[in-house]
Amino acid sequence: MKIVAIGGGTGLSTLLRGLKEKVGNQIFKLSAIVTVADSGGSTGRLRKAYTMPAPGDIRNCIAALSESEEIIKALFQYRFSKGECDGHAFGNLLLVALTDITGSFLQGVSIASQILRTKGEIIPSTAENVELWARFEDGKEIMGEEEITKYGKESLSKIERVWIEPKEARAPDEAIQRLSEADMIVFGPGSLYTSVLPNLLVEDIKKTIQESNALKVFVVNAMTQPGETTGYTAFDHLERFLTISGLSQVNAVIVNTRMPSDRILRNYLENSQEPVIPDVSKIARAGVKVYTGDLIGEKEDFVRHDPQRLAELLLSLLPVHESLS
Repeated sequence: MKIVAIGGGTGLSTLLRGLKEKVGNQIFKLSAIVTVADSGGSTGRLRKAYTMPAPGDIRNCIAALSESEEIIKALFQYRFSKGECDGHAFGNLLLVALTDITGSFLQGVSIASQILRTKGEIIPSTAENVELWARFEDGKEIMGEEEITKYGKESLSKIERVWIEPKEARAPDEAIQRLSEADMIVFGPGSLYTSVLPNLLVEDIKKTIQESNALKVFVVNAMTQPGETTGYTAFDHLERFLTISGLSQVNAVIVNTRMPSDRILRNYLENSQEPVIPDVSKIARAGVKVYTGDLIGEKEDFVRHDPQRLAELLLSLLPVHESLS
């Protein structure tokens, strides 16, 4: 089985940690297509200084797929806390250095993946220095992933549409090749507007996915995100994903049905986040297969999809899809 996972942030890296355990067994080839539109923190500072794609989400995915010793992974994720390097992650700096040395962001990512011995291929959705834009229902247009989320929180206005500039940014040949040969393409989990959708805004990625016969699966987030998906149900996530991406349909949707513990739920509610309502009947009436389950874990007071449970469910879908085709 050849799987391509698309997204960014902690959602994609969580999924990859589960899928990498199946590489060499149920998975023949695993690829991750990762957004490079991040604009916050260390990534944002390095983008401005070096005029390059965002390295942060790429770094997290390399670490997630790494088979290196724990000390090497810890070094790659190490974040400086003093001096001129304050706030920078070592892996981000390494990716910048490798890009500068080789003259190619794609080559820099490839070498970093070799150093960390990844059990899969990490490919940026574009090698160009793209900026993410969003238009809100109040008419305001905001540039930058971090700024978009911040404005959404402060204004309480909903995102109407998102796009990237330059709009003609192209995907690497490797991304198109992996999508063309994929048996399964997975979208999410992750921030809908700033981690998952930016990849689909690269026109040739969207076109290749639309033409693909692969099983296309959308993983709905477990919790809403202030500034992006406040008040969204599972169906709302799917509907907005299809509308913004321009895809005609997906084959399956995965929805978590377990609620967090009361203690953790209270913490989330204080930050204007709540569990995504699993309105699965509405998704089913739209003609999409829905798969549900207890898919979340709770670590360090955060709600995340459990990597192993999510991976197991995903891998169970392809035989079902093929039998129905």
